[in-house]
Amino acid sequence: MKSGIFNSVDKQATLRRLGVLLPAIAMSFMLAACSPTVTRVESDTVTDLSGNWNDTDSRLVAQEMIQDVLSRSWLTKFNRTNGKAPTVIVGTVRNLSHEHINTRTFIADMERELINSGEVEFVASATDREEVRGEVKDQDLHASEETRKAMGQEVGADFMLQGSINSIVDAVSGEQARFYQIDLTLIELGTNRKVWVGQKKIKKTVEKGGFRL
Repeated sequence: MKSGIFNSVDKQATLRRLGVLLPAIAMSFMLAACSPTVTRVESDTVTDLSGNWNDTDSRLVAQEMIQDVLSRSWLTKFNRTNGKAPTVIVGTVRNLSHEHINTRTFIADMERELINSGEVEFVASATDREEVRGEVKDQDLHASEETRKAMGQEVGADFMLQGSINSIVDAVSGEQARFYQIDLTLIELGTNRKVWVGQKKIKKTVEKGGFRL
């Protein structure tokens, strides 16, 4: 009789332990299933996960548009007239699209393409110049005569590159078309003449199951 009672108590204790362990085990499986899988890839690998503007768009558009601006006649005319390479600065690129775009990355990509081309001289942006001027002013007070850099020796830009990024979104059911238009203009400083106008268009289609994006 006592054996039966003990067996019953053991079974109840085992069931209580299982009642505690099973939810914990289930939670462990759920956490494992939800854990992200990270794969390291080359930085120039094309990745389109959401269909939004991304690093690949920034890099490829910058390469194509800077190649185009440097292949036009304004550059040859300037070199022939002035006997030197033009000095260029990149101004504002406005984001007029439907999404947040880090235009600073796009500007940096264009600056890199311009500098590495060897076709033009390049000067710092207005924001960068403020920091540089602060350093020159500090040198004027603290650096030796031999190493001090004088104020008023900056190189003025001949041309400024400006632009904008626009977008149009067309969606129906679970499909969406995203259209991006990048417009850039090269303006001669002093005369305000537009010497080059470039345009690049990107179109992407995005599907997400049977749900509207």
